[in-house]
Amino acid sequence: MFRTACQEQLLPGETLQQKWEFAQAAGYDAIELRGKGGFGFRERLPELRKALADGVVMPTVCVDMPHFFAAFDAGQRRDALDQLKSQLSVIAELGGTGAQTPASYGMFSRRLPPFEPPRSAEQDREVLLAGLTELGEHARREGVALYLEPLNRYEDHMLNRLEQAAELIAAVGLDSVRIGIDSYHMNIEEADPPAAILAAAPYIGHAQVSDSNRFQPGAGHLDWPAWLGALDSAGYTGYLAVECRLTGDPAAAVRSIPPFLHRAAG
Repeated sequence: MFRTACQEQLLPGETLQQKWEFAQAAGYDAIELRGKGGFGFRERLPELRKALADGVVMPTVCVDMPHFFAAFDAGQRRDALDQLKSQLSVIAELGGTGAQTPASYGMFSRRLPPFEPPRSAEQDREVLLAGLTELGEHARREGVALYLEPLNRYEDHMLNRLEQAAELIAAVGLDSVRIGIDSYHMNIEEADPPAAILAAAPYIGHAQVSDSNRFQPGAGHLDWPAWLGALDSAGYTGYLAVECRLTGDPAAAVRSIPPFLHRAAG
């Protein structure tokens, strides 16, 4: 049976303790945190330590920064790497499992003008491997993992499919670098999402869920029994972390997700 987590910004409440109370009553097993830039996540340590002491379960953090570790600008890459390493250290202190991040977000798309990025595919690969190696080595020292998230073609030009992430991770050769899959992006990019999950099974470390339209699971047309069945067959035992927009009454939408996923999983 899968465990479910809800990203903190979707949960009502002013404090993590209040959000956790709602989450538990709604059937969630954990809260996924969001990691802002400017070392904002590290600055939350007093709040996070208090929440941990109060029993809040916080296994993962999803990176939410203006630039990411494969940015075109070298200074932005350095900043993103330092931020990510800090976030990995914080989630390790909380007893968590790791941090999920894309290589970039909204930086460039080959599907939109000017269509050709300022960096070659070979240069992209060099940047990706260097960043993943540095982050993976830090994550290994901290006892956690970096979850690399492929995004759809309109949000990132470098890494869109699970097979691409698996190939990079194999080249890096660190068990502390895994794939963080996302059902929404897979719905756009994978011709056969269940088959893609099974093919990448040895590399999958985390899973985020939303439906085909980016709303809560159950609000779109994604084949959840097939998707969850493949994840189960792949041997995945981690969390299904809800990262979505909400349609309808927000609190009711958040409450609807755990029972929907459990029904779909059979």
